[in-house]
Amino acid sequence: MRIIGGELGGRKINPPSKMPYTRPTTDIAKEGLFNIIENNLVIPELKTLDLFGGTGSISYELASRGATDQTIVEKDSKMHEFIKKMASQLQLKHLKIIKMDVFKFIDQRTEQFDFIFAGPPYSLSNIDDLPALIFEKRILNEKGWFVLEHTPRNDYKDFPFYKTERNYGSTVFTIFIENRR
Repeated sequence: MRIIGGELGGRKINPPSKMPYTRPTTDIAKEGLFNIIENNLVIPELKTLDLFGGTGSISYELASRGATDQTIVEKDSKMHEFIKKMASQLQLKHLKIIKMDVFKFIDQRTEQFDFIFAGPPYSLSNIDDLPALIFEKRILNEKGWFVLEHTPRNDYKDFPFYKTERNYGSTVFTIFIENRR
């Protein structure tokens, strides 16, 4: 596993061998996602939120490309400690790492973000609640992006804020955009 692009591009990430709830995003899928992001958003200007942080890989990619206002939420103690360790090694002092259940975090959050990424465990039974909660709780800024990583069995094309999706085999990224008027 590695950071693909930006100033930290090529740096290796060696997560713990036993990660019961974590499924790292593949390099191919990450590369595809970041091509879309970089062609549509100005990453250094984004206030980002990484839900179900896992290894922290998505946030490291964002930081490598200039993001400096970042929050990661991860409830698993082992992965939370791993993210803290990697952030220190990569000298990402700006990274806010919160050990908390994602749904509690969303419920309690009052600040807003420009870019939210959620890479929940594919077996999460209430994954379909995530897009609804993000928009109901209004934690996404106007014109902000919410990217949900999921399997092809989930379909969000009828969701009101759906914009597009990209399929990378067993990984699908659905992009929702806040379009308040």
